[in-house]
Amino acid sequence: MELHVVINGRKDLAEQLYQQLHEAISSGRLAAGAQLPPSRLLAEQLGVSRKTVSDTYATLTYEGLLVGKTGRGTFVNARAPQPARQQTATDLACATNLATWEALPSPMRHPTLDSTLRYEFIGGATSRNQFPADEWRRCTQDALRRIAQNSGFYSQPEGVPALRSAIAGHIAFSRGVNCRDSDIVVTNGAQQALDLIARVVLEPGSIVAMEDPGYSPARQLFMAMGAHVASVPVDEHGIQVDQIPDGTRLIYVTPSHQFPLGMPMSLPRREALLARAFALGAIIIEDDYDSEFRYEGRPTDSLQSMDTRGVVTYVGTFSKTLLPELRLGYAVLPPAIHGAVLKAKQLTDQHSSTLPQWALAKFISEGYLLKHIRRCHTVYAGRRERILQRLAGDLSAWFEAVPTVAGFHMAALCKVPVNIALLIELARQVEVGLYPLEVFFHDVPVRPGLIIGFGAIETLDIDPALDRVRDILQQIG
Repeated sequence: MELHVVINGRKDLAEQLYQQLHEAISSGRLAAGAQLPPSRLLAEQLGVSRKTVSDTYATLTYEGLLVGKTGRGTFVNARAPQPARQQTATDLACATNLATWEALPSPMRHPTLDSTLRYEFIGGATSRNQFPADEWRRCTQDALRRIAQNSGFYSQPEGVPALRSAIAGHIAFSRGVNCRDSDIVVTNGAQQALDLIARVVLEPGSIVAMEDPGYSPARQLFMAMGAHVASVPVDEHGIQVDQIPDGTRLIYVTPSHQFPLGMPMSLPRREALLARAFALGAIIIEDDYDSEFRYEGRPTDSLQSMDTRGVVTYVGTFSKTLLPELRLGYAVLPPAIHGAVLKAKQLTDQHSSTLPQWALAKFISEGYLLKHIRRCHTVYAGRRERILQRLAGDLSAWFEAVPTVAGFHMAALCKVPVNIALLIELARQVEVGLYPLEVFFHDVPVRPGLIIGFGAIETLDIDPALDRVRDILQQIG
């Protein structure tokens, strides 16, 4: 390894080396467990005798900062003291801003591998057992070959052309989206798409209209940019358009599968929303996060397909159809904001990683994605049906399901008073992960209940998990 040490002159060589290594270890620049170069190699690099280096290593070993391992080398001792940070956040000029960011809640943060429970009803997660690993591996190998042939330059901020072409064909087929390749920007998940759009549309104090209840990470993002988020109630037809305030600059909606309640936006309400946005000069973000999984009724096209005035930005993600860890999403941009979003994307991260982009392009073009969606659709439909049966059966004394025809989560509203916090805590003690609905309500009255995701839990685990939930409900009355 290369170790950054600078020796000045020919005096006190051992002392210079000792002081620099001691400071590097004490400051944490050389982390516990880091291996130091062999004494002969370091001596050659510094132009000093090997004895100087060996004596310095011996001194630091005696002091407990280094440890020698026979046959392996010299390492920074794992018990080396860690430096105390002298400055705290309150000492900084930006302390107020830091406190604002730290105070943001994380209602949809997924558990780590170590904290995952045996039975997880978390929303937005998929079952790893359904992931087509063999097909994805073949596509990744093809992507590596393509990258090896490239020039080594940065890629385009809008994304790899092959992937944008594949996305355009896929969403036209599956969601009726009307777009060309050039309308699409590939992003690091849907969340980055929201961030980029908000960056170019909003200013501090701008009004954003959002469904309430609604997707909290989007709300927090808009608020972090200094926007005023106006909560707009929803009913069985979707967002109540007549309550979108004057002066609104951005409207965020989930029309195909309202998050978190689940009902689709009706056709008259969609038409009214498009007209209202045009009158306001506002941009609509249509977050179409999981509507490729539809179980009942006639398919509904995207809101974007109805847009004749260029006010809708369609945002999609592959986190729900494939894996969240891939962090691949996209935005279909209307002409008015296309150029600005591209500049924001380039300034933010230059472009998304090209390896998964090339892999996904082949995955879609070879038909693997549609096959995977059809396979998952069958699995999710079975899980959904079983949960609905339980909610209509032995759990009906406490909960009722909100009618929903798409996605892989549902809302279960309380029919009688239930201590949801206590239920969730007791469920965790028996390895069942439950999640409250109330965290997605902001200004409208809270409707207590649970958001039940069925993407991550295995079908055979549903009944044992819900048996435990039923027993807890009986226990707490």
